[in-house]
Amino acid sequence: MADLKIAGLRRTALELTEALIRCPSVTPDDAGCQDLVAAELIPIGFAIHDLQFAETRNLWASHGLGAPVFALVGHTDVVPTGPLSQWTCDPFEPVIRDGMLYGRGAADMKAGVAAATCALRDFVAAHPNHPGTVAIMLTSDEEGPANNGVVRVMEWLDAQGITIDYALIGEPSSNVELGDQIRVGRRGSMHVELTVLGVQGHVAYPEKARNPIHLAGPLLGALAQHQFDQGNAAFPPTSMQIYDIAAGAGANNIIPGELKLKLNFRFGTASTAETLLAQIHALAERLAVPVTLTHRIASQPFLTTRRTLIDAVRAAALQVLNIDAVPDTGGGTSDGRFISPRGAEVVELGPVNATIHKIDECLAASDVERLKLCYQSVLERLYSV
Repeated sequence: MADLKIAGLRRTALELTEALIRCPSVTPDDAGCQDLVAAELIPIGFAIHDLQFAETRNLWASHGLGAPVFALVGHTDVVPTGPLSQWTCDPFEPVIRDGMLYGRGAADMKAGVAAATCALRDFVAAHPNHPGTVAIMLTSDEEGPANNGVVRVMEWLDAQGITIDYALIGEPSSNVELGDQIRVGRRGSMHVELTVLGVQGHVAYPEKARNPIHLAGPLLGALAQHQFDQGNAAFPPTSMQIYDIAAGAGANNIIPGELKLKLNFRFGTASTAETLLAQIHALAERLAVPVTLTHRIASQPFLTTRRTLIDAVRAAALQVLNIDAVPDTGGGTSDGRFISPRGAEVVELGPVNATIHKIDECLAASDVERLKLCYQSVLERLYSV
């Protein structure tokens, strides 16, 4: 850890969010964020573990011993800013304007990190002899490939004999207002590279070639219109998006020999990678389009079915926000995919996600403290103190 002379400042959740935004932590650079978090927790007795894997910095800070183990989970890295000229403020200098806090990472997810930190700090200060273990897990490799972040921390926890019972993730899960929606699972993600096979030739002699771009036309339409499944009670129907098309042989008088499509599937438990790939092959065969496929599963779907954490989060949202949070499994992926398979109950509650990854990312400044109070209420309920 860096020099922590600022320990004991006891920032408010909003003040800590602003301090975190000032750290230009474009993935995988933590840029000092985790030092700020540690500085709030060290004075009240948290054990700090600074876990560096390759270029990724991770933090496990815990208080107490034994079960149950409750972890607030988040990431300190942010996506790149995009064109600075399009921002109405410096993305790494927080600004509050008309009640909204602006800055890169404001919603995704430095407000969540700050709220979690302050909730843990204040809970332990009020209940220093709480049962079990409370902790925060942070990584600087969530917005990137996620190879050296939570997945590696989970391996480290396994080696220490620590099993997480409850994980509450501060990802921006809310839709229109804070707490209107919580994630109780996430869809899986699969990338597919589909190659349409043609025969290269001269553009003046098409009868001696087979143009894969022409072949791909009907297949593109079929893929875009095809419903891969109906979803189920837990997950919406599978979504497929074509995000890249490439062909061409480097000259304007050559029919290329192949065309490559890149697809992404977001799928729940109604399908598997195998059933999705089989449907692609069936569509190509029906249209007589010769193809080859390669695929990579970025994450499998996960779902929390036990009720302890879900009920605690919903009760906290009702108490603090006067809102009945709706359980949902939409959105992208999260680090919950690395925690859930080990048996933990995983729920996500965080800010409104309307501006995440956008120019002028922002959230309501008042939501930061309200989110902190929600997390603190969950802690009180789980530990019955």
